[in-house]
Amino acid sequence: MNNKNFTYKKSGVNIKAADKFVNFISLVSSKKKGKKKFSNIGGFGSISNIPSNIKKPQIVACTDGVGTKIEIANSLNKFDTIGIDLVAMSVNDLIVQGAKPLLFLDYISINKIDLSKLKSIIKGIVKGCKISECDLVGGETAEMPGTYSKGKFDIAGFAVGVVGKNKILNKNKIKKNNLILAIPSSGLHSNGFSLVRYLINKKKINIKKNKFLKTELLKPTKIYVKEVINLISKDIINGCVNITGGGLADNIKRVLPDNLVADINLNKIKPLKIFNWLKINGISENEMLKTFNCGVGFCLIINKKNLNKIQNYFPKDYKPYVIGKIISGKNKVKLNGSINWNK
Repeated sequence: MNNKNFTYKKSGVNIKAADKFVNFISLVSSKKKGKKKFSNIGGFGSISNIPSNIKKPQIVACTDGVGTKIEIANSLNKFDTIGIDLVAMSVNDLIVQGAKPLLFLDYISINKIDLSKLKSIIKGIVKGCKISECDLVGGETAEMPGTYSKGKFDIAGFAVGVVGKNKILNKNKIKKNNLILAIPSSGLHSNGFSLVRYLINKKKINIKKNKFLKTELLKPTKIYVKEVINLISKDIINGCVNITGGGLADNIKRVLPDNLVADINLNKIKPLKIFNWLKINGISENEMLKTFNCGVGFCLIINKKNLNKIQNYFPKDYKPYVIGKIISGKNKVKLNGSINWNK
């Protein structure tokens, strides 16, 4: 055999296609009014300044993916929203500690570079960064033939934020009789899709022909950065929680100090239609609460006197509302009543 026949391209890796994609990323990430083109895209690393107006800056970093929501995107051949999800899953974690997102990087691994698919994903990432007011400063695209089957891929995101030492939201700020506010989710966000897909497969539902599911399943995760960072700058919240995998109870217990309990009235929760659909199609309330956000995408813990002021920072569809309060106790979370799924 002639050894000259062995090429990287024949093994399944197309460097020219990868270069075209990098050029596209440089182009779309530089389209910012009032900002010069970001010069780090395509280099070996990105260099950024820490904002000079932050006293005793602390760096906060997060990473996450979008799980098997990718399989829904593949099924519907629609990739323009999961990039927003990718950004949301990391930046919504950053703000829990009071950090303002500064930088975002992505990692995409795929069996074979599909420029159309990848461009859609990147446009979503750029949109998510714009909403979050952070910069897409770089990333990695790995073409991995033999690792992924045809059409399959995975994505991960990495966010870096900064917070002044005196602005960090820690457990000590949460006190007895604080209120717990729910901020509505936009839908499923990016958690619980393995269960959703299991249900859909068992019931033999064709999501391409189901107008409701086709719309609901790929709704992008709500990004809460702008509103929450504004509240933190005003010193009017004591704590906050991103409701992701594990649902309301598992996430809220992570921010509570010892000897305090989140006393939550489930009847006050306002579930969205997609959660009602999942419930009536066979998922128990207990399983719903352990797996999904059930309509509560984010929680704030506040002093009662700040309630009206805080609500004014949010648009109509995402007004925070009271679902409970902080009480003394040992078990971190107390769930009372039952969700009215038909609200």
